[in-house]
Amino acid sequence: MADRRSGVIGQPDQGRTTAARAAAIAELLLLEVSNLLELYSKRESLSPDVIEDSRLVSVPPPSSQLDTPDKLWRLHTALLQCRGLMERAIAKEDEEMGNGTGEYETLRKMVKERLWFLINIIGELVKAVGGPAVVTPSLSDSLEPDNLSVFELKLWVFRVFTEVDYWAKTAVAILQALPKERVRNTRYRSTRSSRR
Repeated sequence: MADRRSGVIGQPDQGRTTAARAAAIAELLLLEVSNLLELYSKRESLSPDVIEDSRLVSVPPPSSQLDTPDKLWRLHTALLQCRGLMERAIAKEDEEMGNGTGEYETLRKMVKERLWFLINIIGELVKAVGGPAVVTPSLSDSLEPDNLSVFELKLWVFRVFTEVDYWAKTAVAILQALPKERVRNTRYRSTRSSRR
């Protein structure tokens, strides 16, 4: 049976906090999405300079003035929006260009799964530090890529991957900077109180 604390089947927790595990997952996501962006840009002959410099996710980046619960909540909300965008991009790409089974599709699936795992663990952190209730955000319908040419669709998919990359970098920075003692102590207190 899987060790619930580790989040990984067959591997012990080894004393790592939820925040440290989340940071490690965010680093893996960042590596994978960076590889996905590189593979996609080579495959589609796209350059980062053809992409608009505007955000697709409608959550302001966490600032240093926010407390830990608010930073984590904003990060969680942004990553949920990234997941929605990623699902739309994959579905639209498969619909318009066919569903392949190569290296690109495998890496795309890995990024989507890693993103979902990171969202879940950050959701645990939000609860552990007494953050606001987690609400699934809705994406603007204007982000749906309807009636796009094939080239416009490729640019939109690239923007989605770029957005995931941006928020993965943000996640790594936030999670590595968390005040570890507070997160660890709050987590154990909330676990104890839930057993009573």
